[in-house]
Amino acid sequence: MKRLRIAAALALGLGTGGTDAAEPSAAIAKPGAARDVTFLSISDTHYDAFENEDRNDRVRETVRQMNAVAEAAWPKALGGDAVPRPRGVVALGDLIDDGDRRLPQGVQGPRQWAAFVADFGLDGTDELLNYPVFEGWGNHDGPPAGKEKFGFSTQAELRKRNATRKEKGLVKNLGPSGLHYSWDWDDVHFVQLGLYPADRQHEKIKYSPVWHDPQGALTFLKEDLAQAVGTSGRPVVLMSHCGFDTDWWHPDDWKAVYDAMKPYRVVLYLYGHTGTGVQEWAPQGEPRKWLCINDGHGDVGFFVVQIRGETMRFAYRLRANANWGWKFEKAVALAPAPP
Repeated sequence: MKRLRIAAALALGLGTGGTDAAEPSAAIAKPGAARDVTFLSISDTHYDAFENEDRNDRVRETVRQMNAVAEAAWPKALGGDAVPRPRGVVALGDLIDDGDRRLPQGVQGPRQWAAFVADFGLDGTDELLNYPVFEGWGNHDGPPAGKEKFGFSTQAELRKRNATRKEKGLVKNLGPSGLHYSWDWDDVHFVQLGLYPADRQHEKIKYSPVWHDPQGALTFLKEDLAQAVGTSGRPVVLMSHCGFDTDWWHPDDWKAVYDAMKPYRVVLYLYGHTGTGVQEWAPQGEPRKWLCINDGHGDVGFFVVQIRGETMRFAYRLRANANWGWKFEKAVALAPAPP
């Protein structure tokens, strides 16, 4: 079966990987229905205020390039055909750099947040970005609403935006925290898990338990998939700020989410926090590995991902001096449904 899936990928002109520095040139569906979903992923934009605001300019240029990618071509190794118009952008946390900090010039959070919103907007019609955005929070974005010291809460703003997304029909399920949510593009189910998918900070993790509270993400994930995916075998894409390469959450929690997902067809895990790259991961001794994309450094670039039929292709669109090129190009067969 694996050979057949790879052959299908090649028949679609997806290639199998390589490097190429090319120039730029929700409705729910039943399993097995037409599946062709293209989206963008970015993380760690770290909008700043009163210092390091040159980073904001670089991220803004990334947003312009995300708009332009709808007129670009895939790298030659992945077929060289036109990139389909993305359905949206997932933003994986550390949206701003200082969620609860005051400098002599003022509290940074409101100014940083305003810069994020001015570039990313919400639904693709209101600000610079031409597609809907689906963001979560990271460790830099500040503590839970009500725990802030200086009068501004990023998480309170996220709750407002998520409520608006629900009203607009951009997301299907919004959790009780107002921070975790899910939606479908074709029959692919996407889940935004915020900081990381645990219910609370592990007792052995010593980072601030106030700031770094995942606020019931694992319970939301379990309940959401039981209701929205069940035994259908539909592909599932998970995302959070932290991945499986950081001590900001505990390996016990990694295994807990992996075990909870065993009945489901997880085809991709997206995260930021630590850098940029692609890997496969599973707890030690587990045979079914998850494909993971680590998408950091929003001032440098973003991933383009297409899930089509039983194949996936993706590449990192990055700034190289004055030009934009490609890196981490890969085409794969989708992970099969569990037995």
